[in-house]
Amino acid sequence: MYSHAVKYRVCYADTDQMGYVYYGNYARLYEIARVETLRSLGVSYKSLEDNGIGLPVFEHYTKFHAPGLYDDELTIICQVDMLPSAKIVFSYRIKNEAGELINEGKTTLVFMNLANKLTISRIVLAGFFILFLFIKGPGAKFMAMAIFLAACVT
Repeated sequence: MYSHAVKYRVCYADTDQMGYVYYGNYARLYEIARVETLRSLGVSYKSLEDNGIGLPVFEHYTKFHAPGLYDDELTIICQVDMLPSAKIVFSYRIKNEAGELINEGKTTLVFMNLANKLTISRIVLAGFFILFLFIKGPGAKFMAMAIFLAACVT
């Protein structure tokens, strides 16, 4: 559907004693790519939070193919797999400098009302994202329309 690539240089703090990216750091790499993917669409986590919407992780999956190494420049490709509804699913492919797939994964996040910590229904979510139609930038309009359509048909 929509994908965005982010570059990341592995620093010493990312690695274990063998010089491999520590397995727990892949979730952080996913988050970096997810935040930048949303930003490329004109939507920031900060703007969502400022408007009372959180995106907690509901599910997380990762599969390792090869280790990421100290000082490698990784390419993290983040993709929005389907039209968002009350949740949004992102998939990730991480490649090393040679272009080899070293890791892949998926996260599912739910839209949550930060005031009461309850998930947000599709109808309320659709109304909120209509507001994004008035924010400048084609990315925001794309995201707003996609979420509005998903709320109407799912």
